[in-house]
Amino acid sequence: SNKITSKSLYKSTSSKTEVAKPKKIAENKVLSFEEKTELLYNEIEAGQYTLPNMETFIKAYEGYSALENQGKVKNNILTIVDFSFSSTKERMWVIDMENKKVVLQTLVSHGMNSGTEYAKSFSNQNESFKSSLGFFITGETYNGKHGISLKLDGQEYGLNDNARERAVVVHGADYVSESFIKNHERLGRNQACPTVPVELSKKIIKKIKNKSCLFIYHS
Repeated sequence: SNKITSKSLYKSTSSKTEVAKPKKIAENKVLSFEEKTELLYNEIEAGQYTLPNMETFIKAYEGYSALENQGKVKNNILTIVDFSFSSTKERMWVIDMENKKVVLQTLVSHGMNSGTEYAKSFSNQNESFKSSLGFFITGETYNGKHGISLKLDGQEYGLNDNARERAVVVHGADYVSESFIKNHERLGRNQACPTVPVELSKKIIKKIKNKSCLFIYHS
């Protein structure tokens, strides 16, 4: 009787192992979108910069992927602006998605009616002088009163789709600087544009123009 027991025991454990193996392989294959995005996030080279928060990146990548699938992204750059941070922090990240690399991280201002040091209130309305949140596709450049500027097309109905009409553009300004922060304990603000440091504006605009994805977020 001992023999039978050991034999049946052996049989049951071996059949258990056989069942477990394919299950594990299958589990590894079916990663959720979030898990895949976390893996991608961990592959991004920050170099001299930091990475945006992972939760923010997951949201950003979700929209980026959707817009890419719709054929709207022609320039594989994902720019993330996280207005959850103080305007004294470098809260704009320009990420080269093809090479998985942060190419720039910098200061960026919010609209004057969105808040002082922190942006707290957002709008899609003309004359609100507030920033808009959500996903944008970058458009063409032009020379305006702030020099080279970049038009934006809001992709979310009711949230930011008036961006072009409101003249919400990326441009440089001298009130987006460490020296302004030193004197005022915050950045300068404008009507509603994501404004960047003057010395970086050309570089940023050249990198992100012509249908890349910009995500402006607030937690």
